This record gives sequence, C-alpha cells and structure tokens, in this order.
Amino acid sequence: MSDALRDRRVQYETAGLDVDDLSADPVEQWQRWYDEALEAGVAEPNAMTLSTIGLDDAPDARIVLVRGIDARGLAFYTNYDSVKSQQLSRRPVAAATFSWLDLHRQVRTRGTVEQMSPDESDAYFATRPRASQLGAWSSPQSATIPDRGTLDARVLATEARFADVDKVPRPDNWGGWRLLPTEWEFWQGRPSRLHDRLRYSTDRPRSSDGAVDGAWMIDRLAP
Repeated sequence: MSDALRDRRVQYETAGLDVDDLSADPVEQWQRWYDEALEAGVAEPNAMTLSTIGLDDAPDARIVLVRGIDARGLAFYTNYDSVKSQQLSRRPVAAATFSWLDLHRQVRTRGTVEQMSPDESDAYFATRPRASQLGAWSSPQSATIPDRGTLDARVLATEARFADVDKVPRPDNWGGWRLLPTEWEFWQGRPSRLHDRLRYSTDRPRSSDGAVDGAWMIDRLAP
C-alpha cells in the first residue's frame, strides 16, 4: 500500500445530526436529503449500490438508479433475466447504499424485494427515451457475448424491427423491482471520525397499501 493511499484523510466538518433533526418517517428523511444532494449538484444523487446474495451464496453488488420512492419502498428497473434478477428471485432480500460524499452523507437501507406490477413497469418504460427502450430489447443483459459488434448488430436489428412503431412496447422480460425496507441508517460525517449514525427500524407489518403500519423506532449507533 502506498503512503499516499494509507495517509489520505478528509476531515468532515459538519453541524452533525441529531434525532430532533430527523423526520419521523425515513422515506421523508431520505427525500429531504436527496433534495439537498440534488440542489448541491451531486452527480447522480439517485444512484445506489444494490447488494444481493449471489447464486453461489456470496455477496454481490452493483450500482443502479432509483426511479421512484414512496411509502412502500424504492423502485428500480432491469432485465428480469439478468444476474441480479435471478439472485433476487432466488433470495428476495437486498441492501442498498446511497453515497453523497459532497455533503458528507451516506444512507443505508435493507429489506425484502418484490417484482413490481406489469402496469407499473409499463408506465415507467413509456417514459424512457426511445434509444433506451430499444436497448432493453437488444441487450441480453448479463449474458456472455463475443464482442461489441454483436451488441451493435442486435441494436440495428431492433431498430429495424420497430422502425414503423410509434410506441415501443415493454419486453416481457424487463420491468421493475421494489425494495421494501425494514431498516434505514442515516450517516452524517463528523470530525475525528466520530460520525453521527441514526437508525430507523421496524418489526411492524405492512398495511394494505404497502406502507409500514405504525411508527418507526429511531436509535443512535456508535460510529
């Protein structure tokens, strides 16, 4: 390990985070911090590291974009034949991490996952740029391909297939997943690595609309 890497340190100078600063609802708190990250010009503030359990039972992770959040949870979209979808189908649990280091903030959450309804997936797919819609049809996500030219040829074939179609339909093997959190952690950097960590947790069931039925518990964790 180089000395430069070993000795690199950034001192986090912030006002900190207390329970009184938090919304009683973690989704509202996430939205508040997301809006502040957006206003601060953080690149891709809706990007999260999605962690899953691999088919070999080892951890796996990648960055995906959150495309919706409500009382039920966090929505993201992908190919249902992809490795991550296979993992989520086999073990329907996941964890996610948002990193807004420009603001010295991190949010972690974890819980169960569920496939979103076809209507919800159709509605989101219709908002995507046409090139992205065609890409969803063209890419056999996670499959091995011999070279980039193979993918380019598939895109050309897809463009020809839908050349006379105004609205590209959603592929049956593409759609949304929703992460339904049972735990959230909001992390605010502080000097001397004595950071603030506040955790929301619940063991309450979800109501008919998918929201947690009752209040969240909030605890402070040691850094």
